[in-house]
Amino acid sequence: MFTDLPEAELRQHRSDLCEPSDFDAFWADTLAEARSCGDPVAATPVSTPLAGVDVFDVTFPGFAGQPVRAWLRVPRGAPGPLPTVVQYVGYGGGRGHPLENLLWSAAGFAHLQMDTRGQGSGWSRGDTPDVAAAGPQAPGMATRGVDDPRRYYYRRFLTDAVRAVDAVVDLPGVDPGRVAVLGHSQGGAAALAAAALAPRVRAAVAHVPFLCDIPRAVTLTDSAPYREIRDYLAVHRDREEQVRRTLSYVDGVAFARRATVPARFSVALMDEIVPPSTVYAAYHDYRGEKELTVWRFNGHEAGGIDDDAAAVDFFLAALG
Repeated sequence: MFTDLPEAELRQHRSDLCEPSDFDAFWADTLAEARSCGDPVAATPVSTPLAGVDVFDVTFPGFAGQPVRAWLRVPRGAPGPLPTVVQYVGYGGGRGHPLENLLWSAAGFAHLQMDTRGQGSGWSRGDTPDVAAAGPQAPGMATRGVDDPRRYYYRRFLTDAVRAVDAVVDLPGVDPGRVAVLGHSQGGAAALAAAALAPRVRAAVAHVPFLCDIPRAVTLTDSAPYREIRDYLAVHRDREEQVRRTLSYVDGVAFARRATVPARFSVALMDEIVPPSTVYAAYHDYRGEKELTVWRFNGHEAGGIDDDAAAVDFFLAALG
């Protein structure tokens, strides 16, 4: 069933997100610190049975210089340098197996699939720990360090997402002038942040992005990951204000207000995990050229392979 406002009202919905006054300084300082430390980017060839794709095991410095893993897949023998897609993974997943997710390299792109720190055991394996200390939290990642924006999990994750764009330009086969970002759900949140914060990004695709218009989302759905925030506040009743403040630093609506590259969004009107109005909120506030595909009879899977096919066309047009 439909899970949110009627479609006509969704087309008019705007977020009332109140950004912190130091939002831009917060992210500028965070990224400056990350860029000042860490080992160089490393890419090691991986032996696979693939006849048409070369795979590299990549390690790059993420938040605070901490090592983050990724797979780089490059079409074998393609004349380079190539248009490049940096992909971020949905909640609970990691970079997976080197033989998975071959669409982008098969379509002629260099493809970096970033691992997700501390995740990768829900449905797709990962190899990157989240080494930061955190206080009390609800089960899952959405409230890890949520009492303090500087200790919050998603500060680290979104910094990793930006640093993946920084790192990819030094990798084999990559055209540094043609880099795009892509993600679904949690990955869509990362794509919006990277579109706003990473100067090398030339286009973005955010399918049913998580972490948008968060205060509204928490009151509309009973599903995780937003449910984790509600569960935390149900116990820590006196911390609502500070939790809201922390979340405002990672809200996709704030990133959308700062992003200017061409972007493609998708939204699913029967999505019980990411409320449709929260996607519309980010889409409406997005500053760059944009398009939105509405899937009326789908849930959080959104358009599935149809979204993927449209994303390929979108990036071919945007990157050449």
